[in-house]
Amino acid sequence: MVRQILPFKPKLLLLLDIAESPLYDLELEIKDNPSTNFQNIEPIIGDIRNKERMRNVFNTFHPDIIFHAAAYKHVPMMELNPSESILNNVLGTKIIADLSKEFNASKFVMISTDKAVNPTNIMGATKRIAEMYTQSMNGFGKTKFITTRFGNVLGSNGSVIPRFKKQIDSGKPLTITHPDITRYFMTISEACQLVLEAGSMGKGGEIFIFDMGSPVKIADLAKKMIQLSGLELGKDIQINFTGLRPGEKLFEELLANEENTLPTHHKKIMIAKVKSYPFDFVSGEIDELIDLFNSQNNEAIVTKMKKIVPEFLSKNSEYERLDKEISN
Repeated sequence: MVRQILPFKPKLLLLLDIAESPLYDLELEIKDNPSTNFQNIEPIIGDIRNKERMRNVFNTFHPDIIFHAAAYKHVPMMELNPSESILNNVLGTKIIADLSKEFNASKFVMISTDKAVNPTNIMGATKRIAEMYTQSMNGFGKTKFITTRFGNVLGSNGSVIPRFKKQIDSGKPLTITHPDITRYFMTISEACQLVLEAGSMGKGGEIFIFDMGSPVKIADLAKKMIQLSGLELGKDIQINFTGLRPGEKLFEELLANEENTLPTHHKKIMIAKVKSYPFDFVSGEIDELIDLFNSQNNEAIVTKMKKIVPEFLSKNSEYERLDKEISN
């Protein structure tokens, strides 16, 4: 995102991250690159869950446009840590959204995920709750709240391709959870470009989804990488199927069809027809959810999440039993 924003020469670019080393590396990359010729950056170490720290950032710099990408995103990890998932993905989003409104930012652009569609895991459900909150905020002030939703980004943190490359380089078998598992993929540069374009065209309250093409079988991707490495499957290297992980779907959904989307002037950007909720309802439910953090009772937290997001049905997870209890 930063690399694509730089050519537009903003008055000031705030780089906020909790991860010190990547932030430092990015700062050096920008300042040491003569081709960018851009020095108006402000690296900020901070935790989006710390409201006073975030308030100080907003009060000091009064950002006009906020791109909110901070989130825990690993499905199996969040399935094991529901309380941290809501603290970061829900409370963190709420804090930044609230401050955007309070300090009259012109736009708040949230980066969501296809896993928020009919979620089968805690991570996806937290992102859906965050979507619900930011949507409900629209229309109560100057700030336009916009959401972008897309699938997997090639080469990003946690992407399968670096993992496959590491396994190939070490001569270990490539591990895939299921022979039929498929995912949508997009390059980092294309995803960032579409986020910027959707953020620019958004009038507030929309959930934009991107045309990510056809889904790709992960097994086919692995076979292609083995071939490009000059190796022969079954002879030089193997593929092992390990079974679906907690909360994992075989197929992701984007609601990317004419019945569920509205077109825009951009052929790769559509507006999802998604149910919206009144602010008072969403805000009250989220406050109750966050209050459950101190209990550290995962069952109570996940039960509350399922009440907020009725379409949240767990798969390959210990929390599947809660769906049966709720339905009864």
